Amino acid sequence: MSRSDAPYHHGNLGPVLEAAGMELLAQKSHATMSLRELAREAGVSHNAPYHHFGDKAGLFKRLGEVSMQHLVHAVSSADAPGVAPQERALALTVAYVEFAVEHPHAFTLIYDPEVCIPGAPSATMAPLIQELEGLLGNAAAGLDPEASPARIEARAAALWATVQGLSHLVIAGHLTLAQVQPALAESLRR
Repeated sequence: MSRSDAPYHHGNLGPVLEAAGMELLAQKSHATMSLRELAREAGVSHNAPYHHFGDKAGLFKRLGEVSMQHLVHAVSSADAPGVAPQERALALTVAYVEFAVEHPHAFTLIYDPEVCIPGAPSATMAPLIQELEGLLGNAAAGLDPEASPARIEARAAALWATVQGLSHLVIAGHLTLAQVQPALAESLRR
């Protein structure tokens, strides 16, 4: 059994492992990642990730949470409440797809149902999901201020489905990023 020369006790282990995990996620799918590979990337003993995360599921859960924080930040940074409702919705939805395309493995991890179980998100993931849903919901509400709550909820779900679909189509190479903004602008027309 080989061991890393790095000591197990690391004063900053959590952030070091998370940073190394995000580095790996920038290069490859979480499905192909191992805790041993994470330890090498972080420069810690091969047992350190097991002690910190417990297993791969714990690692992926945490990396999914960090990835969702980044997605929410990207979308909220594009929010411009003072602009026309269609421009605001377009900016938010384009930012969503751009994040997905720039970080395809992190994006895929966020929505892996074995990592973030639908209806049962972690205590860290739940408020992030609410914040993202709130951004899309507010954008949907701005498009039709007279709409009923049920219609706004349906429109927000349609916005989410649209950006999810476009994201996956661009990541897979079926559409280009240049096609996204016109497609979204068309879908946001009344």
